[in-house]
Amino acid sequence: MIQYLVILLDDTSVSFCHYQNDKKERNLMPFKTLKAGIVYAMKENLNIQFVYPNYSLPKEYLEVIDCIDHTDIKPASLGDEADVVVMDGINQVHNANDNDFKQGISYVLRLSKHELLEEIANVSALLNKVERLNVVITDVETFTDADFERYSEVLRMLSEEVEKLYVAGKVVQLNLLTDRMMLDKMNNCGAGDTSITLAPDGKFYVCPVFYLTDEDDGMGALHTSIGDVKHGLDIKNPKLYKLNHAPLCRRCDAYQCKRCIWLNRKMTYEVNTPSHEQCVMAHLERNASRDLLNAIRNHGQFLPEQEEIKEITYLDPFDVRKEWD
Repeated sequence: MIQYLVILLDDTSVSFCHYQNDKKERNLMPFKTLKAGIVYAMKENLNIQFVYPNYSLPKEYLEVIDCIDHTDIKPASLGDEADVVVMDGINQVHNANDNDFKQGISYVLRLSKHELLEEIANVSALLNKVERLNVVITDVETFTDADFERYSEVLRMLSEEVEKLYVAGKVVQLNLLTDRMMLDKMNNCGAGDTSITLAPDGKFYVCPVFYLTDEDDGMGALHTSIGDVKHGLDIKNPKLYKLNHAPLCRRCDAYQCKRCIWLNRKMTYEVNTPSHEQCVMAHLERNASRDLLNAIRNHGQFLPEQEEIKEITYLDPFDVRKEWD
């Protein structure tokens, strides 16, 4: 059931996920479309998430946005009044000072694998400054076996920092590690299932990138709408976006995995089937979360209501699919 409406305010709105938005030409959502989107969300009882470009909106836009409860997702340059602040690349971390980080705000750090592997000290340092950090790797499709080994080491280093902070009394959330410790079921992105996106053209999309992309992967154009504000939703084969129609994912316990619909479609041509790269990375995170949970519990009681994360011998569920039958 759809619960969230993401409103992409401009073609240049910041990316907060795995996709890259290289659009340079502004295309602000028409005011009429914005109001229609808000009315649609109110009628359908949806939570609204506004995704902002890197410039200030006209006064009338801000006034109508403030008329309804919502979440603001903004680039770091406009982060003073945001609920979620997106830092796009390690340079934005380098250029920030401690006063730029506010309590009660979630921070998204979008990084290439090179930035993450080479700048791990700077990423770790962020954990001392924020309450919540989501690290999003922007080139998952390029990971190799050697990268997996280095990623495992990065997770170990991040775990050591999180453990130190927890022992010192500071509670910090890091999506790659702490989410799995606190979950007892899948917490995927939900695109096409629990969330949809309204773009500046007045049409609905599974998520922002299906509006922004110009790609054609041989299976068809990826720029595909699923309805509009005037006529409503028209999702073809909606069951494919649901967890219970994902044969591997529904049996998996890497609950923190986002199961990104865009990466699924881009890398396997199926919206409900993750790639080998996604699965291995998710299970490396899962195993690191298991080690972190045990390490913190060695210092005293911690999350007593949560069951122990079981030890496993695989990194890609596809390798053990026959054992699950």
